[in-house]
Amino acid sequence: MADVVDIDRMGIWDKRDDMLVHQEEPYNAETPPGALAAPITSLDAFYCRNHAPIPRIDSASWRLRVEGLVDRPLELSMDDLRRFTERTVVATLQCAGNRRADLMEVRDIPGQVPWGPGAVSTARWSGVSLADVLAEAGVRPQAAHIAFTGADVSQQADPPQPFGGSIPMTKAASGEVLLAWAMNDQALPAAHGAPLRVVVPGWIGARSVKWLERIGAQAEPTGNHFQTEYSVLPPEADPEAVGPGDGITLGPVAIHCAILRPGGNERVAAGPTEVSGFAFAGENRTVARVDVSADHGSTWTHADLDPPESPWTWQHWRTVLTLPPGETELVARAWDSTAAVQAESPVTVWNPRGYANNAAAHVRLTCRP
Repeated sequence: MADVVDIDRMGIWDKRDDMLVHQEEPYNAETPPGALAAPITSLDAFYCRNHAPIPRIDSASWRLRVEGLVDRPLELSMDDLRRFTERTVVATLQCAGNRRADLMEVRDIPGQVPWGPGAVSTARWSGVSLADVLAEAGVRPQAAHIAFTGADVSQQADPPQPFGGSIPMTKAASGEVLLAWAMNDQALPAAHGAPLRVVVPGWIGARSVKWLERIGAQAEPTGNHFQTEYSVLPPEADPEAVGPGDGITLGPVAIHCAILRPGGNERVAAGPTEVSGFAFAGENRTVARVDVSADHGSTWTHADLDPPESPWTWQHWRTVLTLPPGETELVARAWDSTAAVQAESPVTVWNPRGYANNAAAHVRLTCRP
């Protein structure tokens, strides 16, 4: 089992001073708004979501095991992995709890991290395609799911267990899912899963398991605690008394957007004002349109939308609205390429764990005459 890094002694996180830190241990911090305006998020601003202390791993002795319903079980070193064709994918990762703070304003969600809109970031990931490794192992036809297990052991599970998750074989076999050893053209930082992590573009960040040690081909989804922990429960459910099948297990990210400028509770001059932000549609969907309103939805303005860096990234948008003096609430909603649109209010998507909030973005500000 991997040792645990003392973050005070090692300074391992190496993040900007303006990160919004929700927890020191395990370290949970979201990206500051200014850094979300860039197409690619810098390493020192990329959000961190952890369920356990960071493990210390000796990369020289580290091995990746590929096992389960395969014809040829594998034990791979980093040198072995680098013999495969290297691939690069630009992808946005988003925590399933992103914007949980908005849901907490509707009703309290005890014991959960109060994420704002910054539990999302985009990076250029490089490594080997998971599909290539699975082909080398010879996955058997009865394998319908691919499970991942990391080295980080979480006390949040009972009994404690390594963090893990799984994805369907159909997703695992697609070329965009990576076993990544580099991030933004640099060696993968320890804080983001070195020596190797999974990157599952278009899916919630919890499926992109860090500090990867084991891949298992199996007939059913993994029984790991965090596979079903990341599920949307009915509003009336008690999270402490539910079973594995009581929620909707999360996978692809739902259409989502955020207003970055102006910021919440900001004072701006009345009159023409640039409003900007980003939108993200998970899996293989793209953002088709972003609407912005300053009159509670009576009228909407279509924002200018940037093309995505890749099929797996957010898209930035901007428009100019003429704002009247006084208190104003901006509302932004995004539509994806399947014509799905964000919910009108957090009230309609509230759930006891606070996941998958894709309600329209709301920002209140004061406009000076």
